[in-house]
Amino acid sequence: MSDAPFHNDLADGPDGGYAAWLHCSDGVRIRVGHWPLPRQVGPEKADVNGTVLMFPGRTEYIEKYGRAAADFAARGFEMIAIDWRGQGLADRLLEDPMMGHVGAFTDYQKDVDAVMAWAEQQDLPKPWYLIGHSMGGAIGMQALHAGLDVRTAAFSAPMWGIRLSKITKFFAGFIYRLARMLGCTRRYAPSTNSASYVLDAEFDDNMLTRDPDMWQHMQSHIHAEPQFGLGGPSIKWVGTSLQACADLLQRKAPDLPIITFLGKNERIVDVEAVHQRMNSWPNATLHLIDDAEHEVMMEVLEIRTFVFDTCADHFTAHP
Repeated sequence: MSDAPFHNDLADGPDGGYAAWLHCSDGVRIRVGHWPLPRQVGPEKADVNGTVLMFPGRTEYIEKYGRAAADFAARGFEMIAIDWRGQGLADRLLEDPMMGHVGAFTDYQKDVDAVMAWAEQQDLPKPWYLIGHSMGGAIGMQALHAGLDVRTAAFSAPMWGIRLSKITKFFAGFIYRLARMLGCTRRYAPSTNSASYVLDAEFDDNMLTRDPDMWQHMQSHIHAEPQFGLGGPSIKWVGTSLQACADLLQRKAPDLPIITFLGKNERIVDVEAVHQRMNSWPNATLHLIDDAEHEVMMEVLEIRTFVFDTCADHFTAHP
């Protein structure tokens, strides 16, 4: 472990935030960020309610969650976030750094293992709680099945399926198998390219947030630190992710109380898959949010307040 770059001015999070490099079991270098709270001396640490483990989505990075860390700090929680392999400042896996790629979806569990070992070494305040957003929701679900050491979990627009048109969904498996035979799975998935969505899309009708300040905040990050940018996924990423989602839906839900948030304007993840999973999960609550897009933690103030208050209440109810 060693110190890693951390853009506190961009994160807009609580004071004291920092980042560290971690090396996974296969040698891939990832980055973890931590926003601590002042703690009492002694083992009780009664002034901290616990630590939130933020599992971000595809294309995301630690600093994007600085404001979320501030919201949780105001409610008595420390927070960590992760640059998954292939994005943020973590090692990019292909010659084209703008292509989102992973060799196998289960490789993300190597990142989880490295982060959890680091969290133990740092003696982060327990209990620990998981929030999985989008792709982080699928990674988090896999981790829960593997025995992730958290008391409970929350999910934000979890990627338990990827939203595809009917014709694309029909041909997706065939395209992936053909690409594997031709040895071209390390090319951009059809209809995608190297452009970062937040720089390429217009605010009007964007799929992430209705809050113009949050939209500008996200854009400012990529302008200031181009290495945060990430374009479309590789064919390999799409193929292995679709298979992982299908496998997760076939498994019994983990024995854990959870809450999930889903915007009624969701256009990125498969809404039907989220409902399917939630309907089969005992002791689970789904919050459908009017007029919200994909990023409910980066929506307008009223929605953000509801999400963070509900998460804090859910977490403190399971100490």
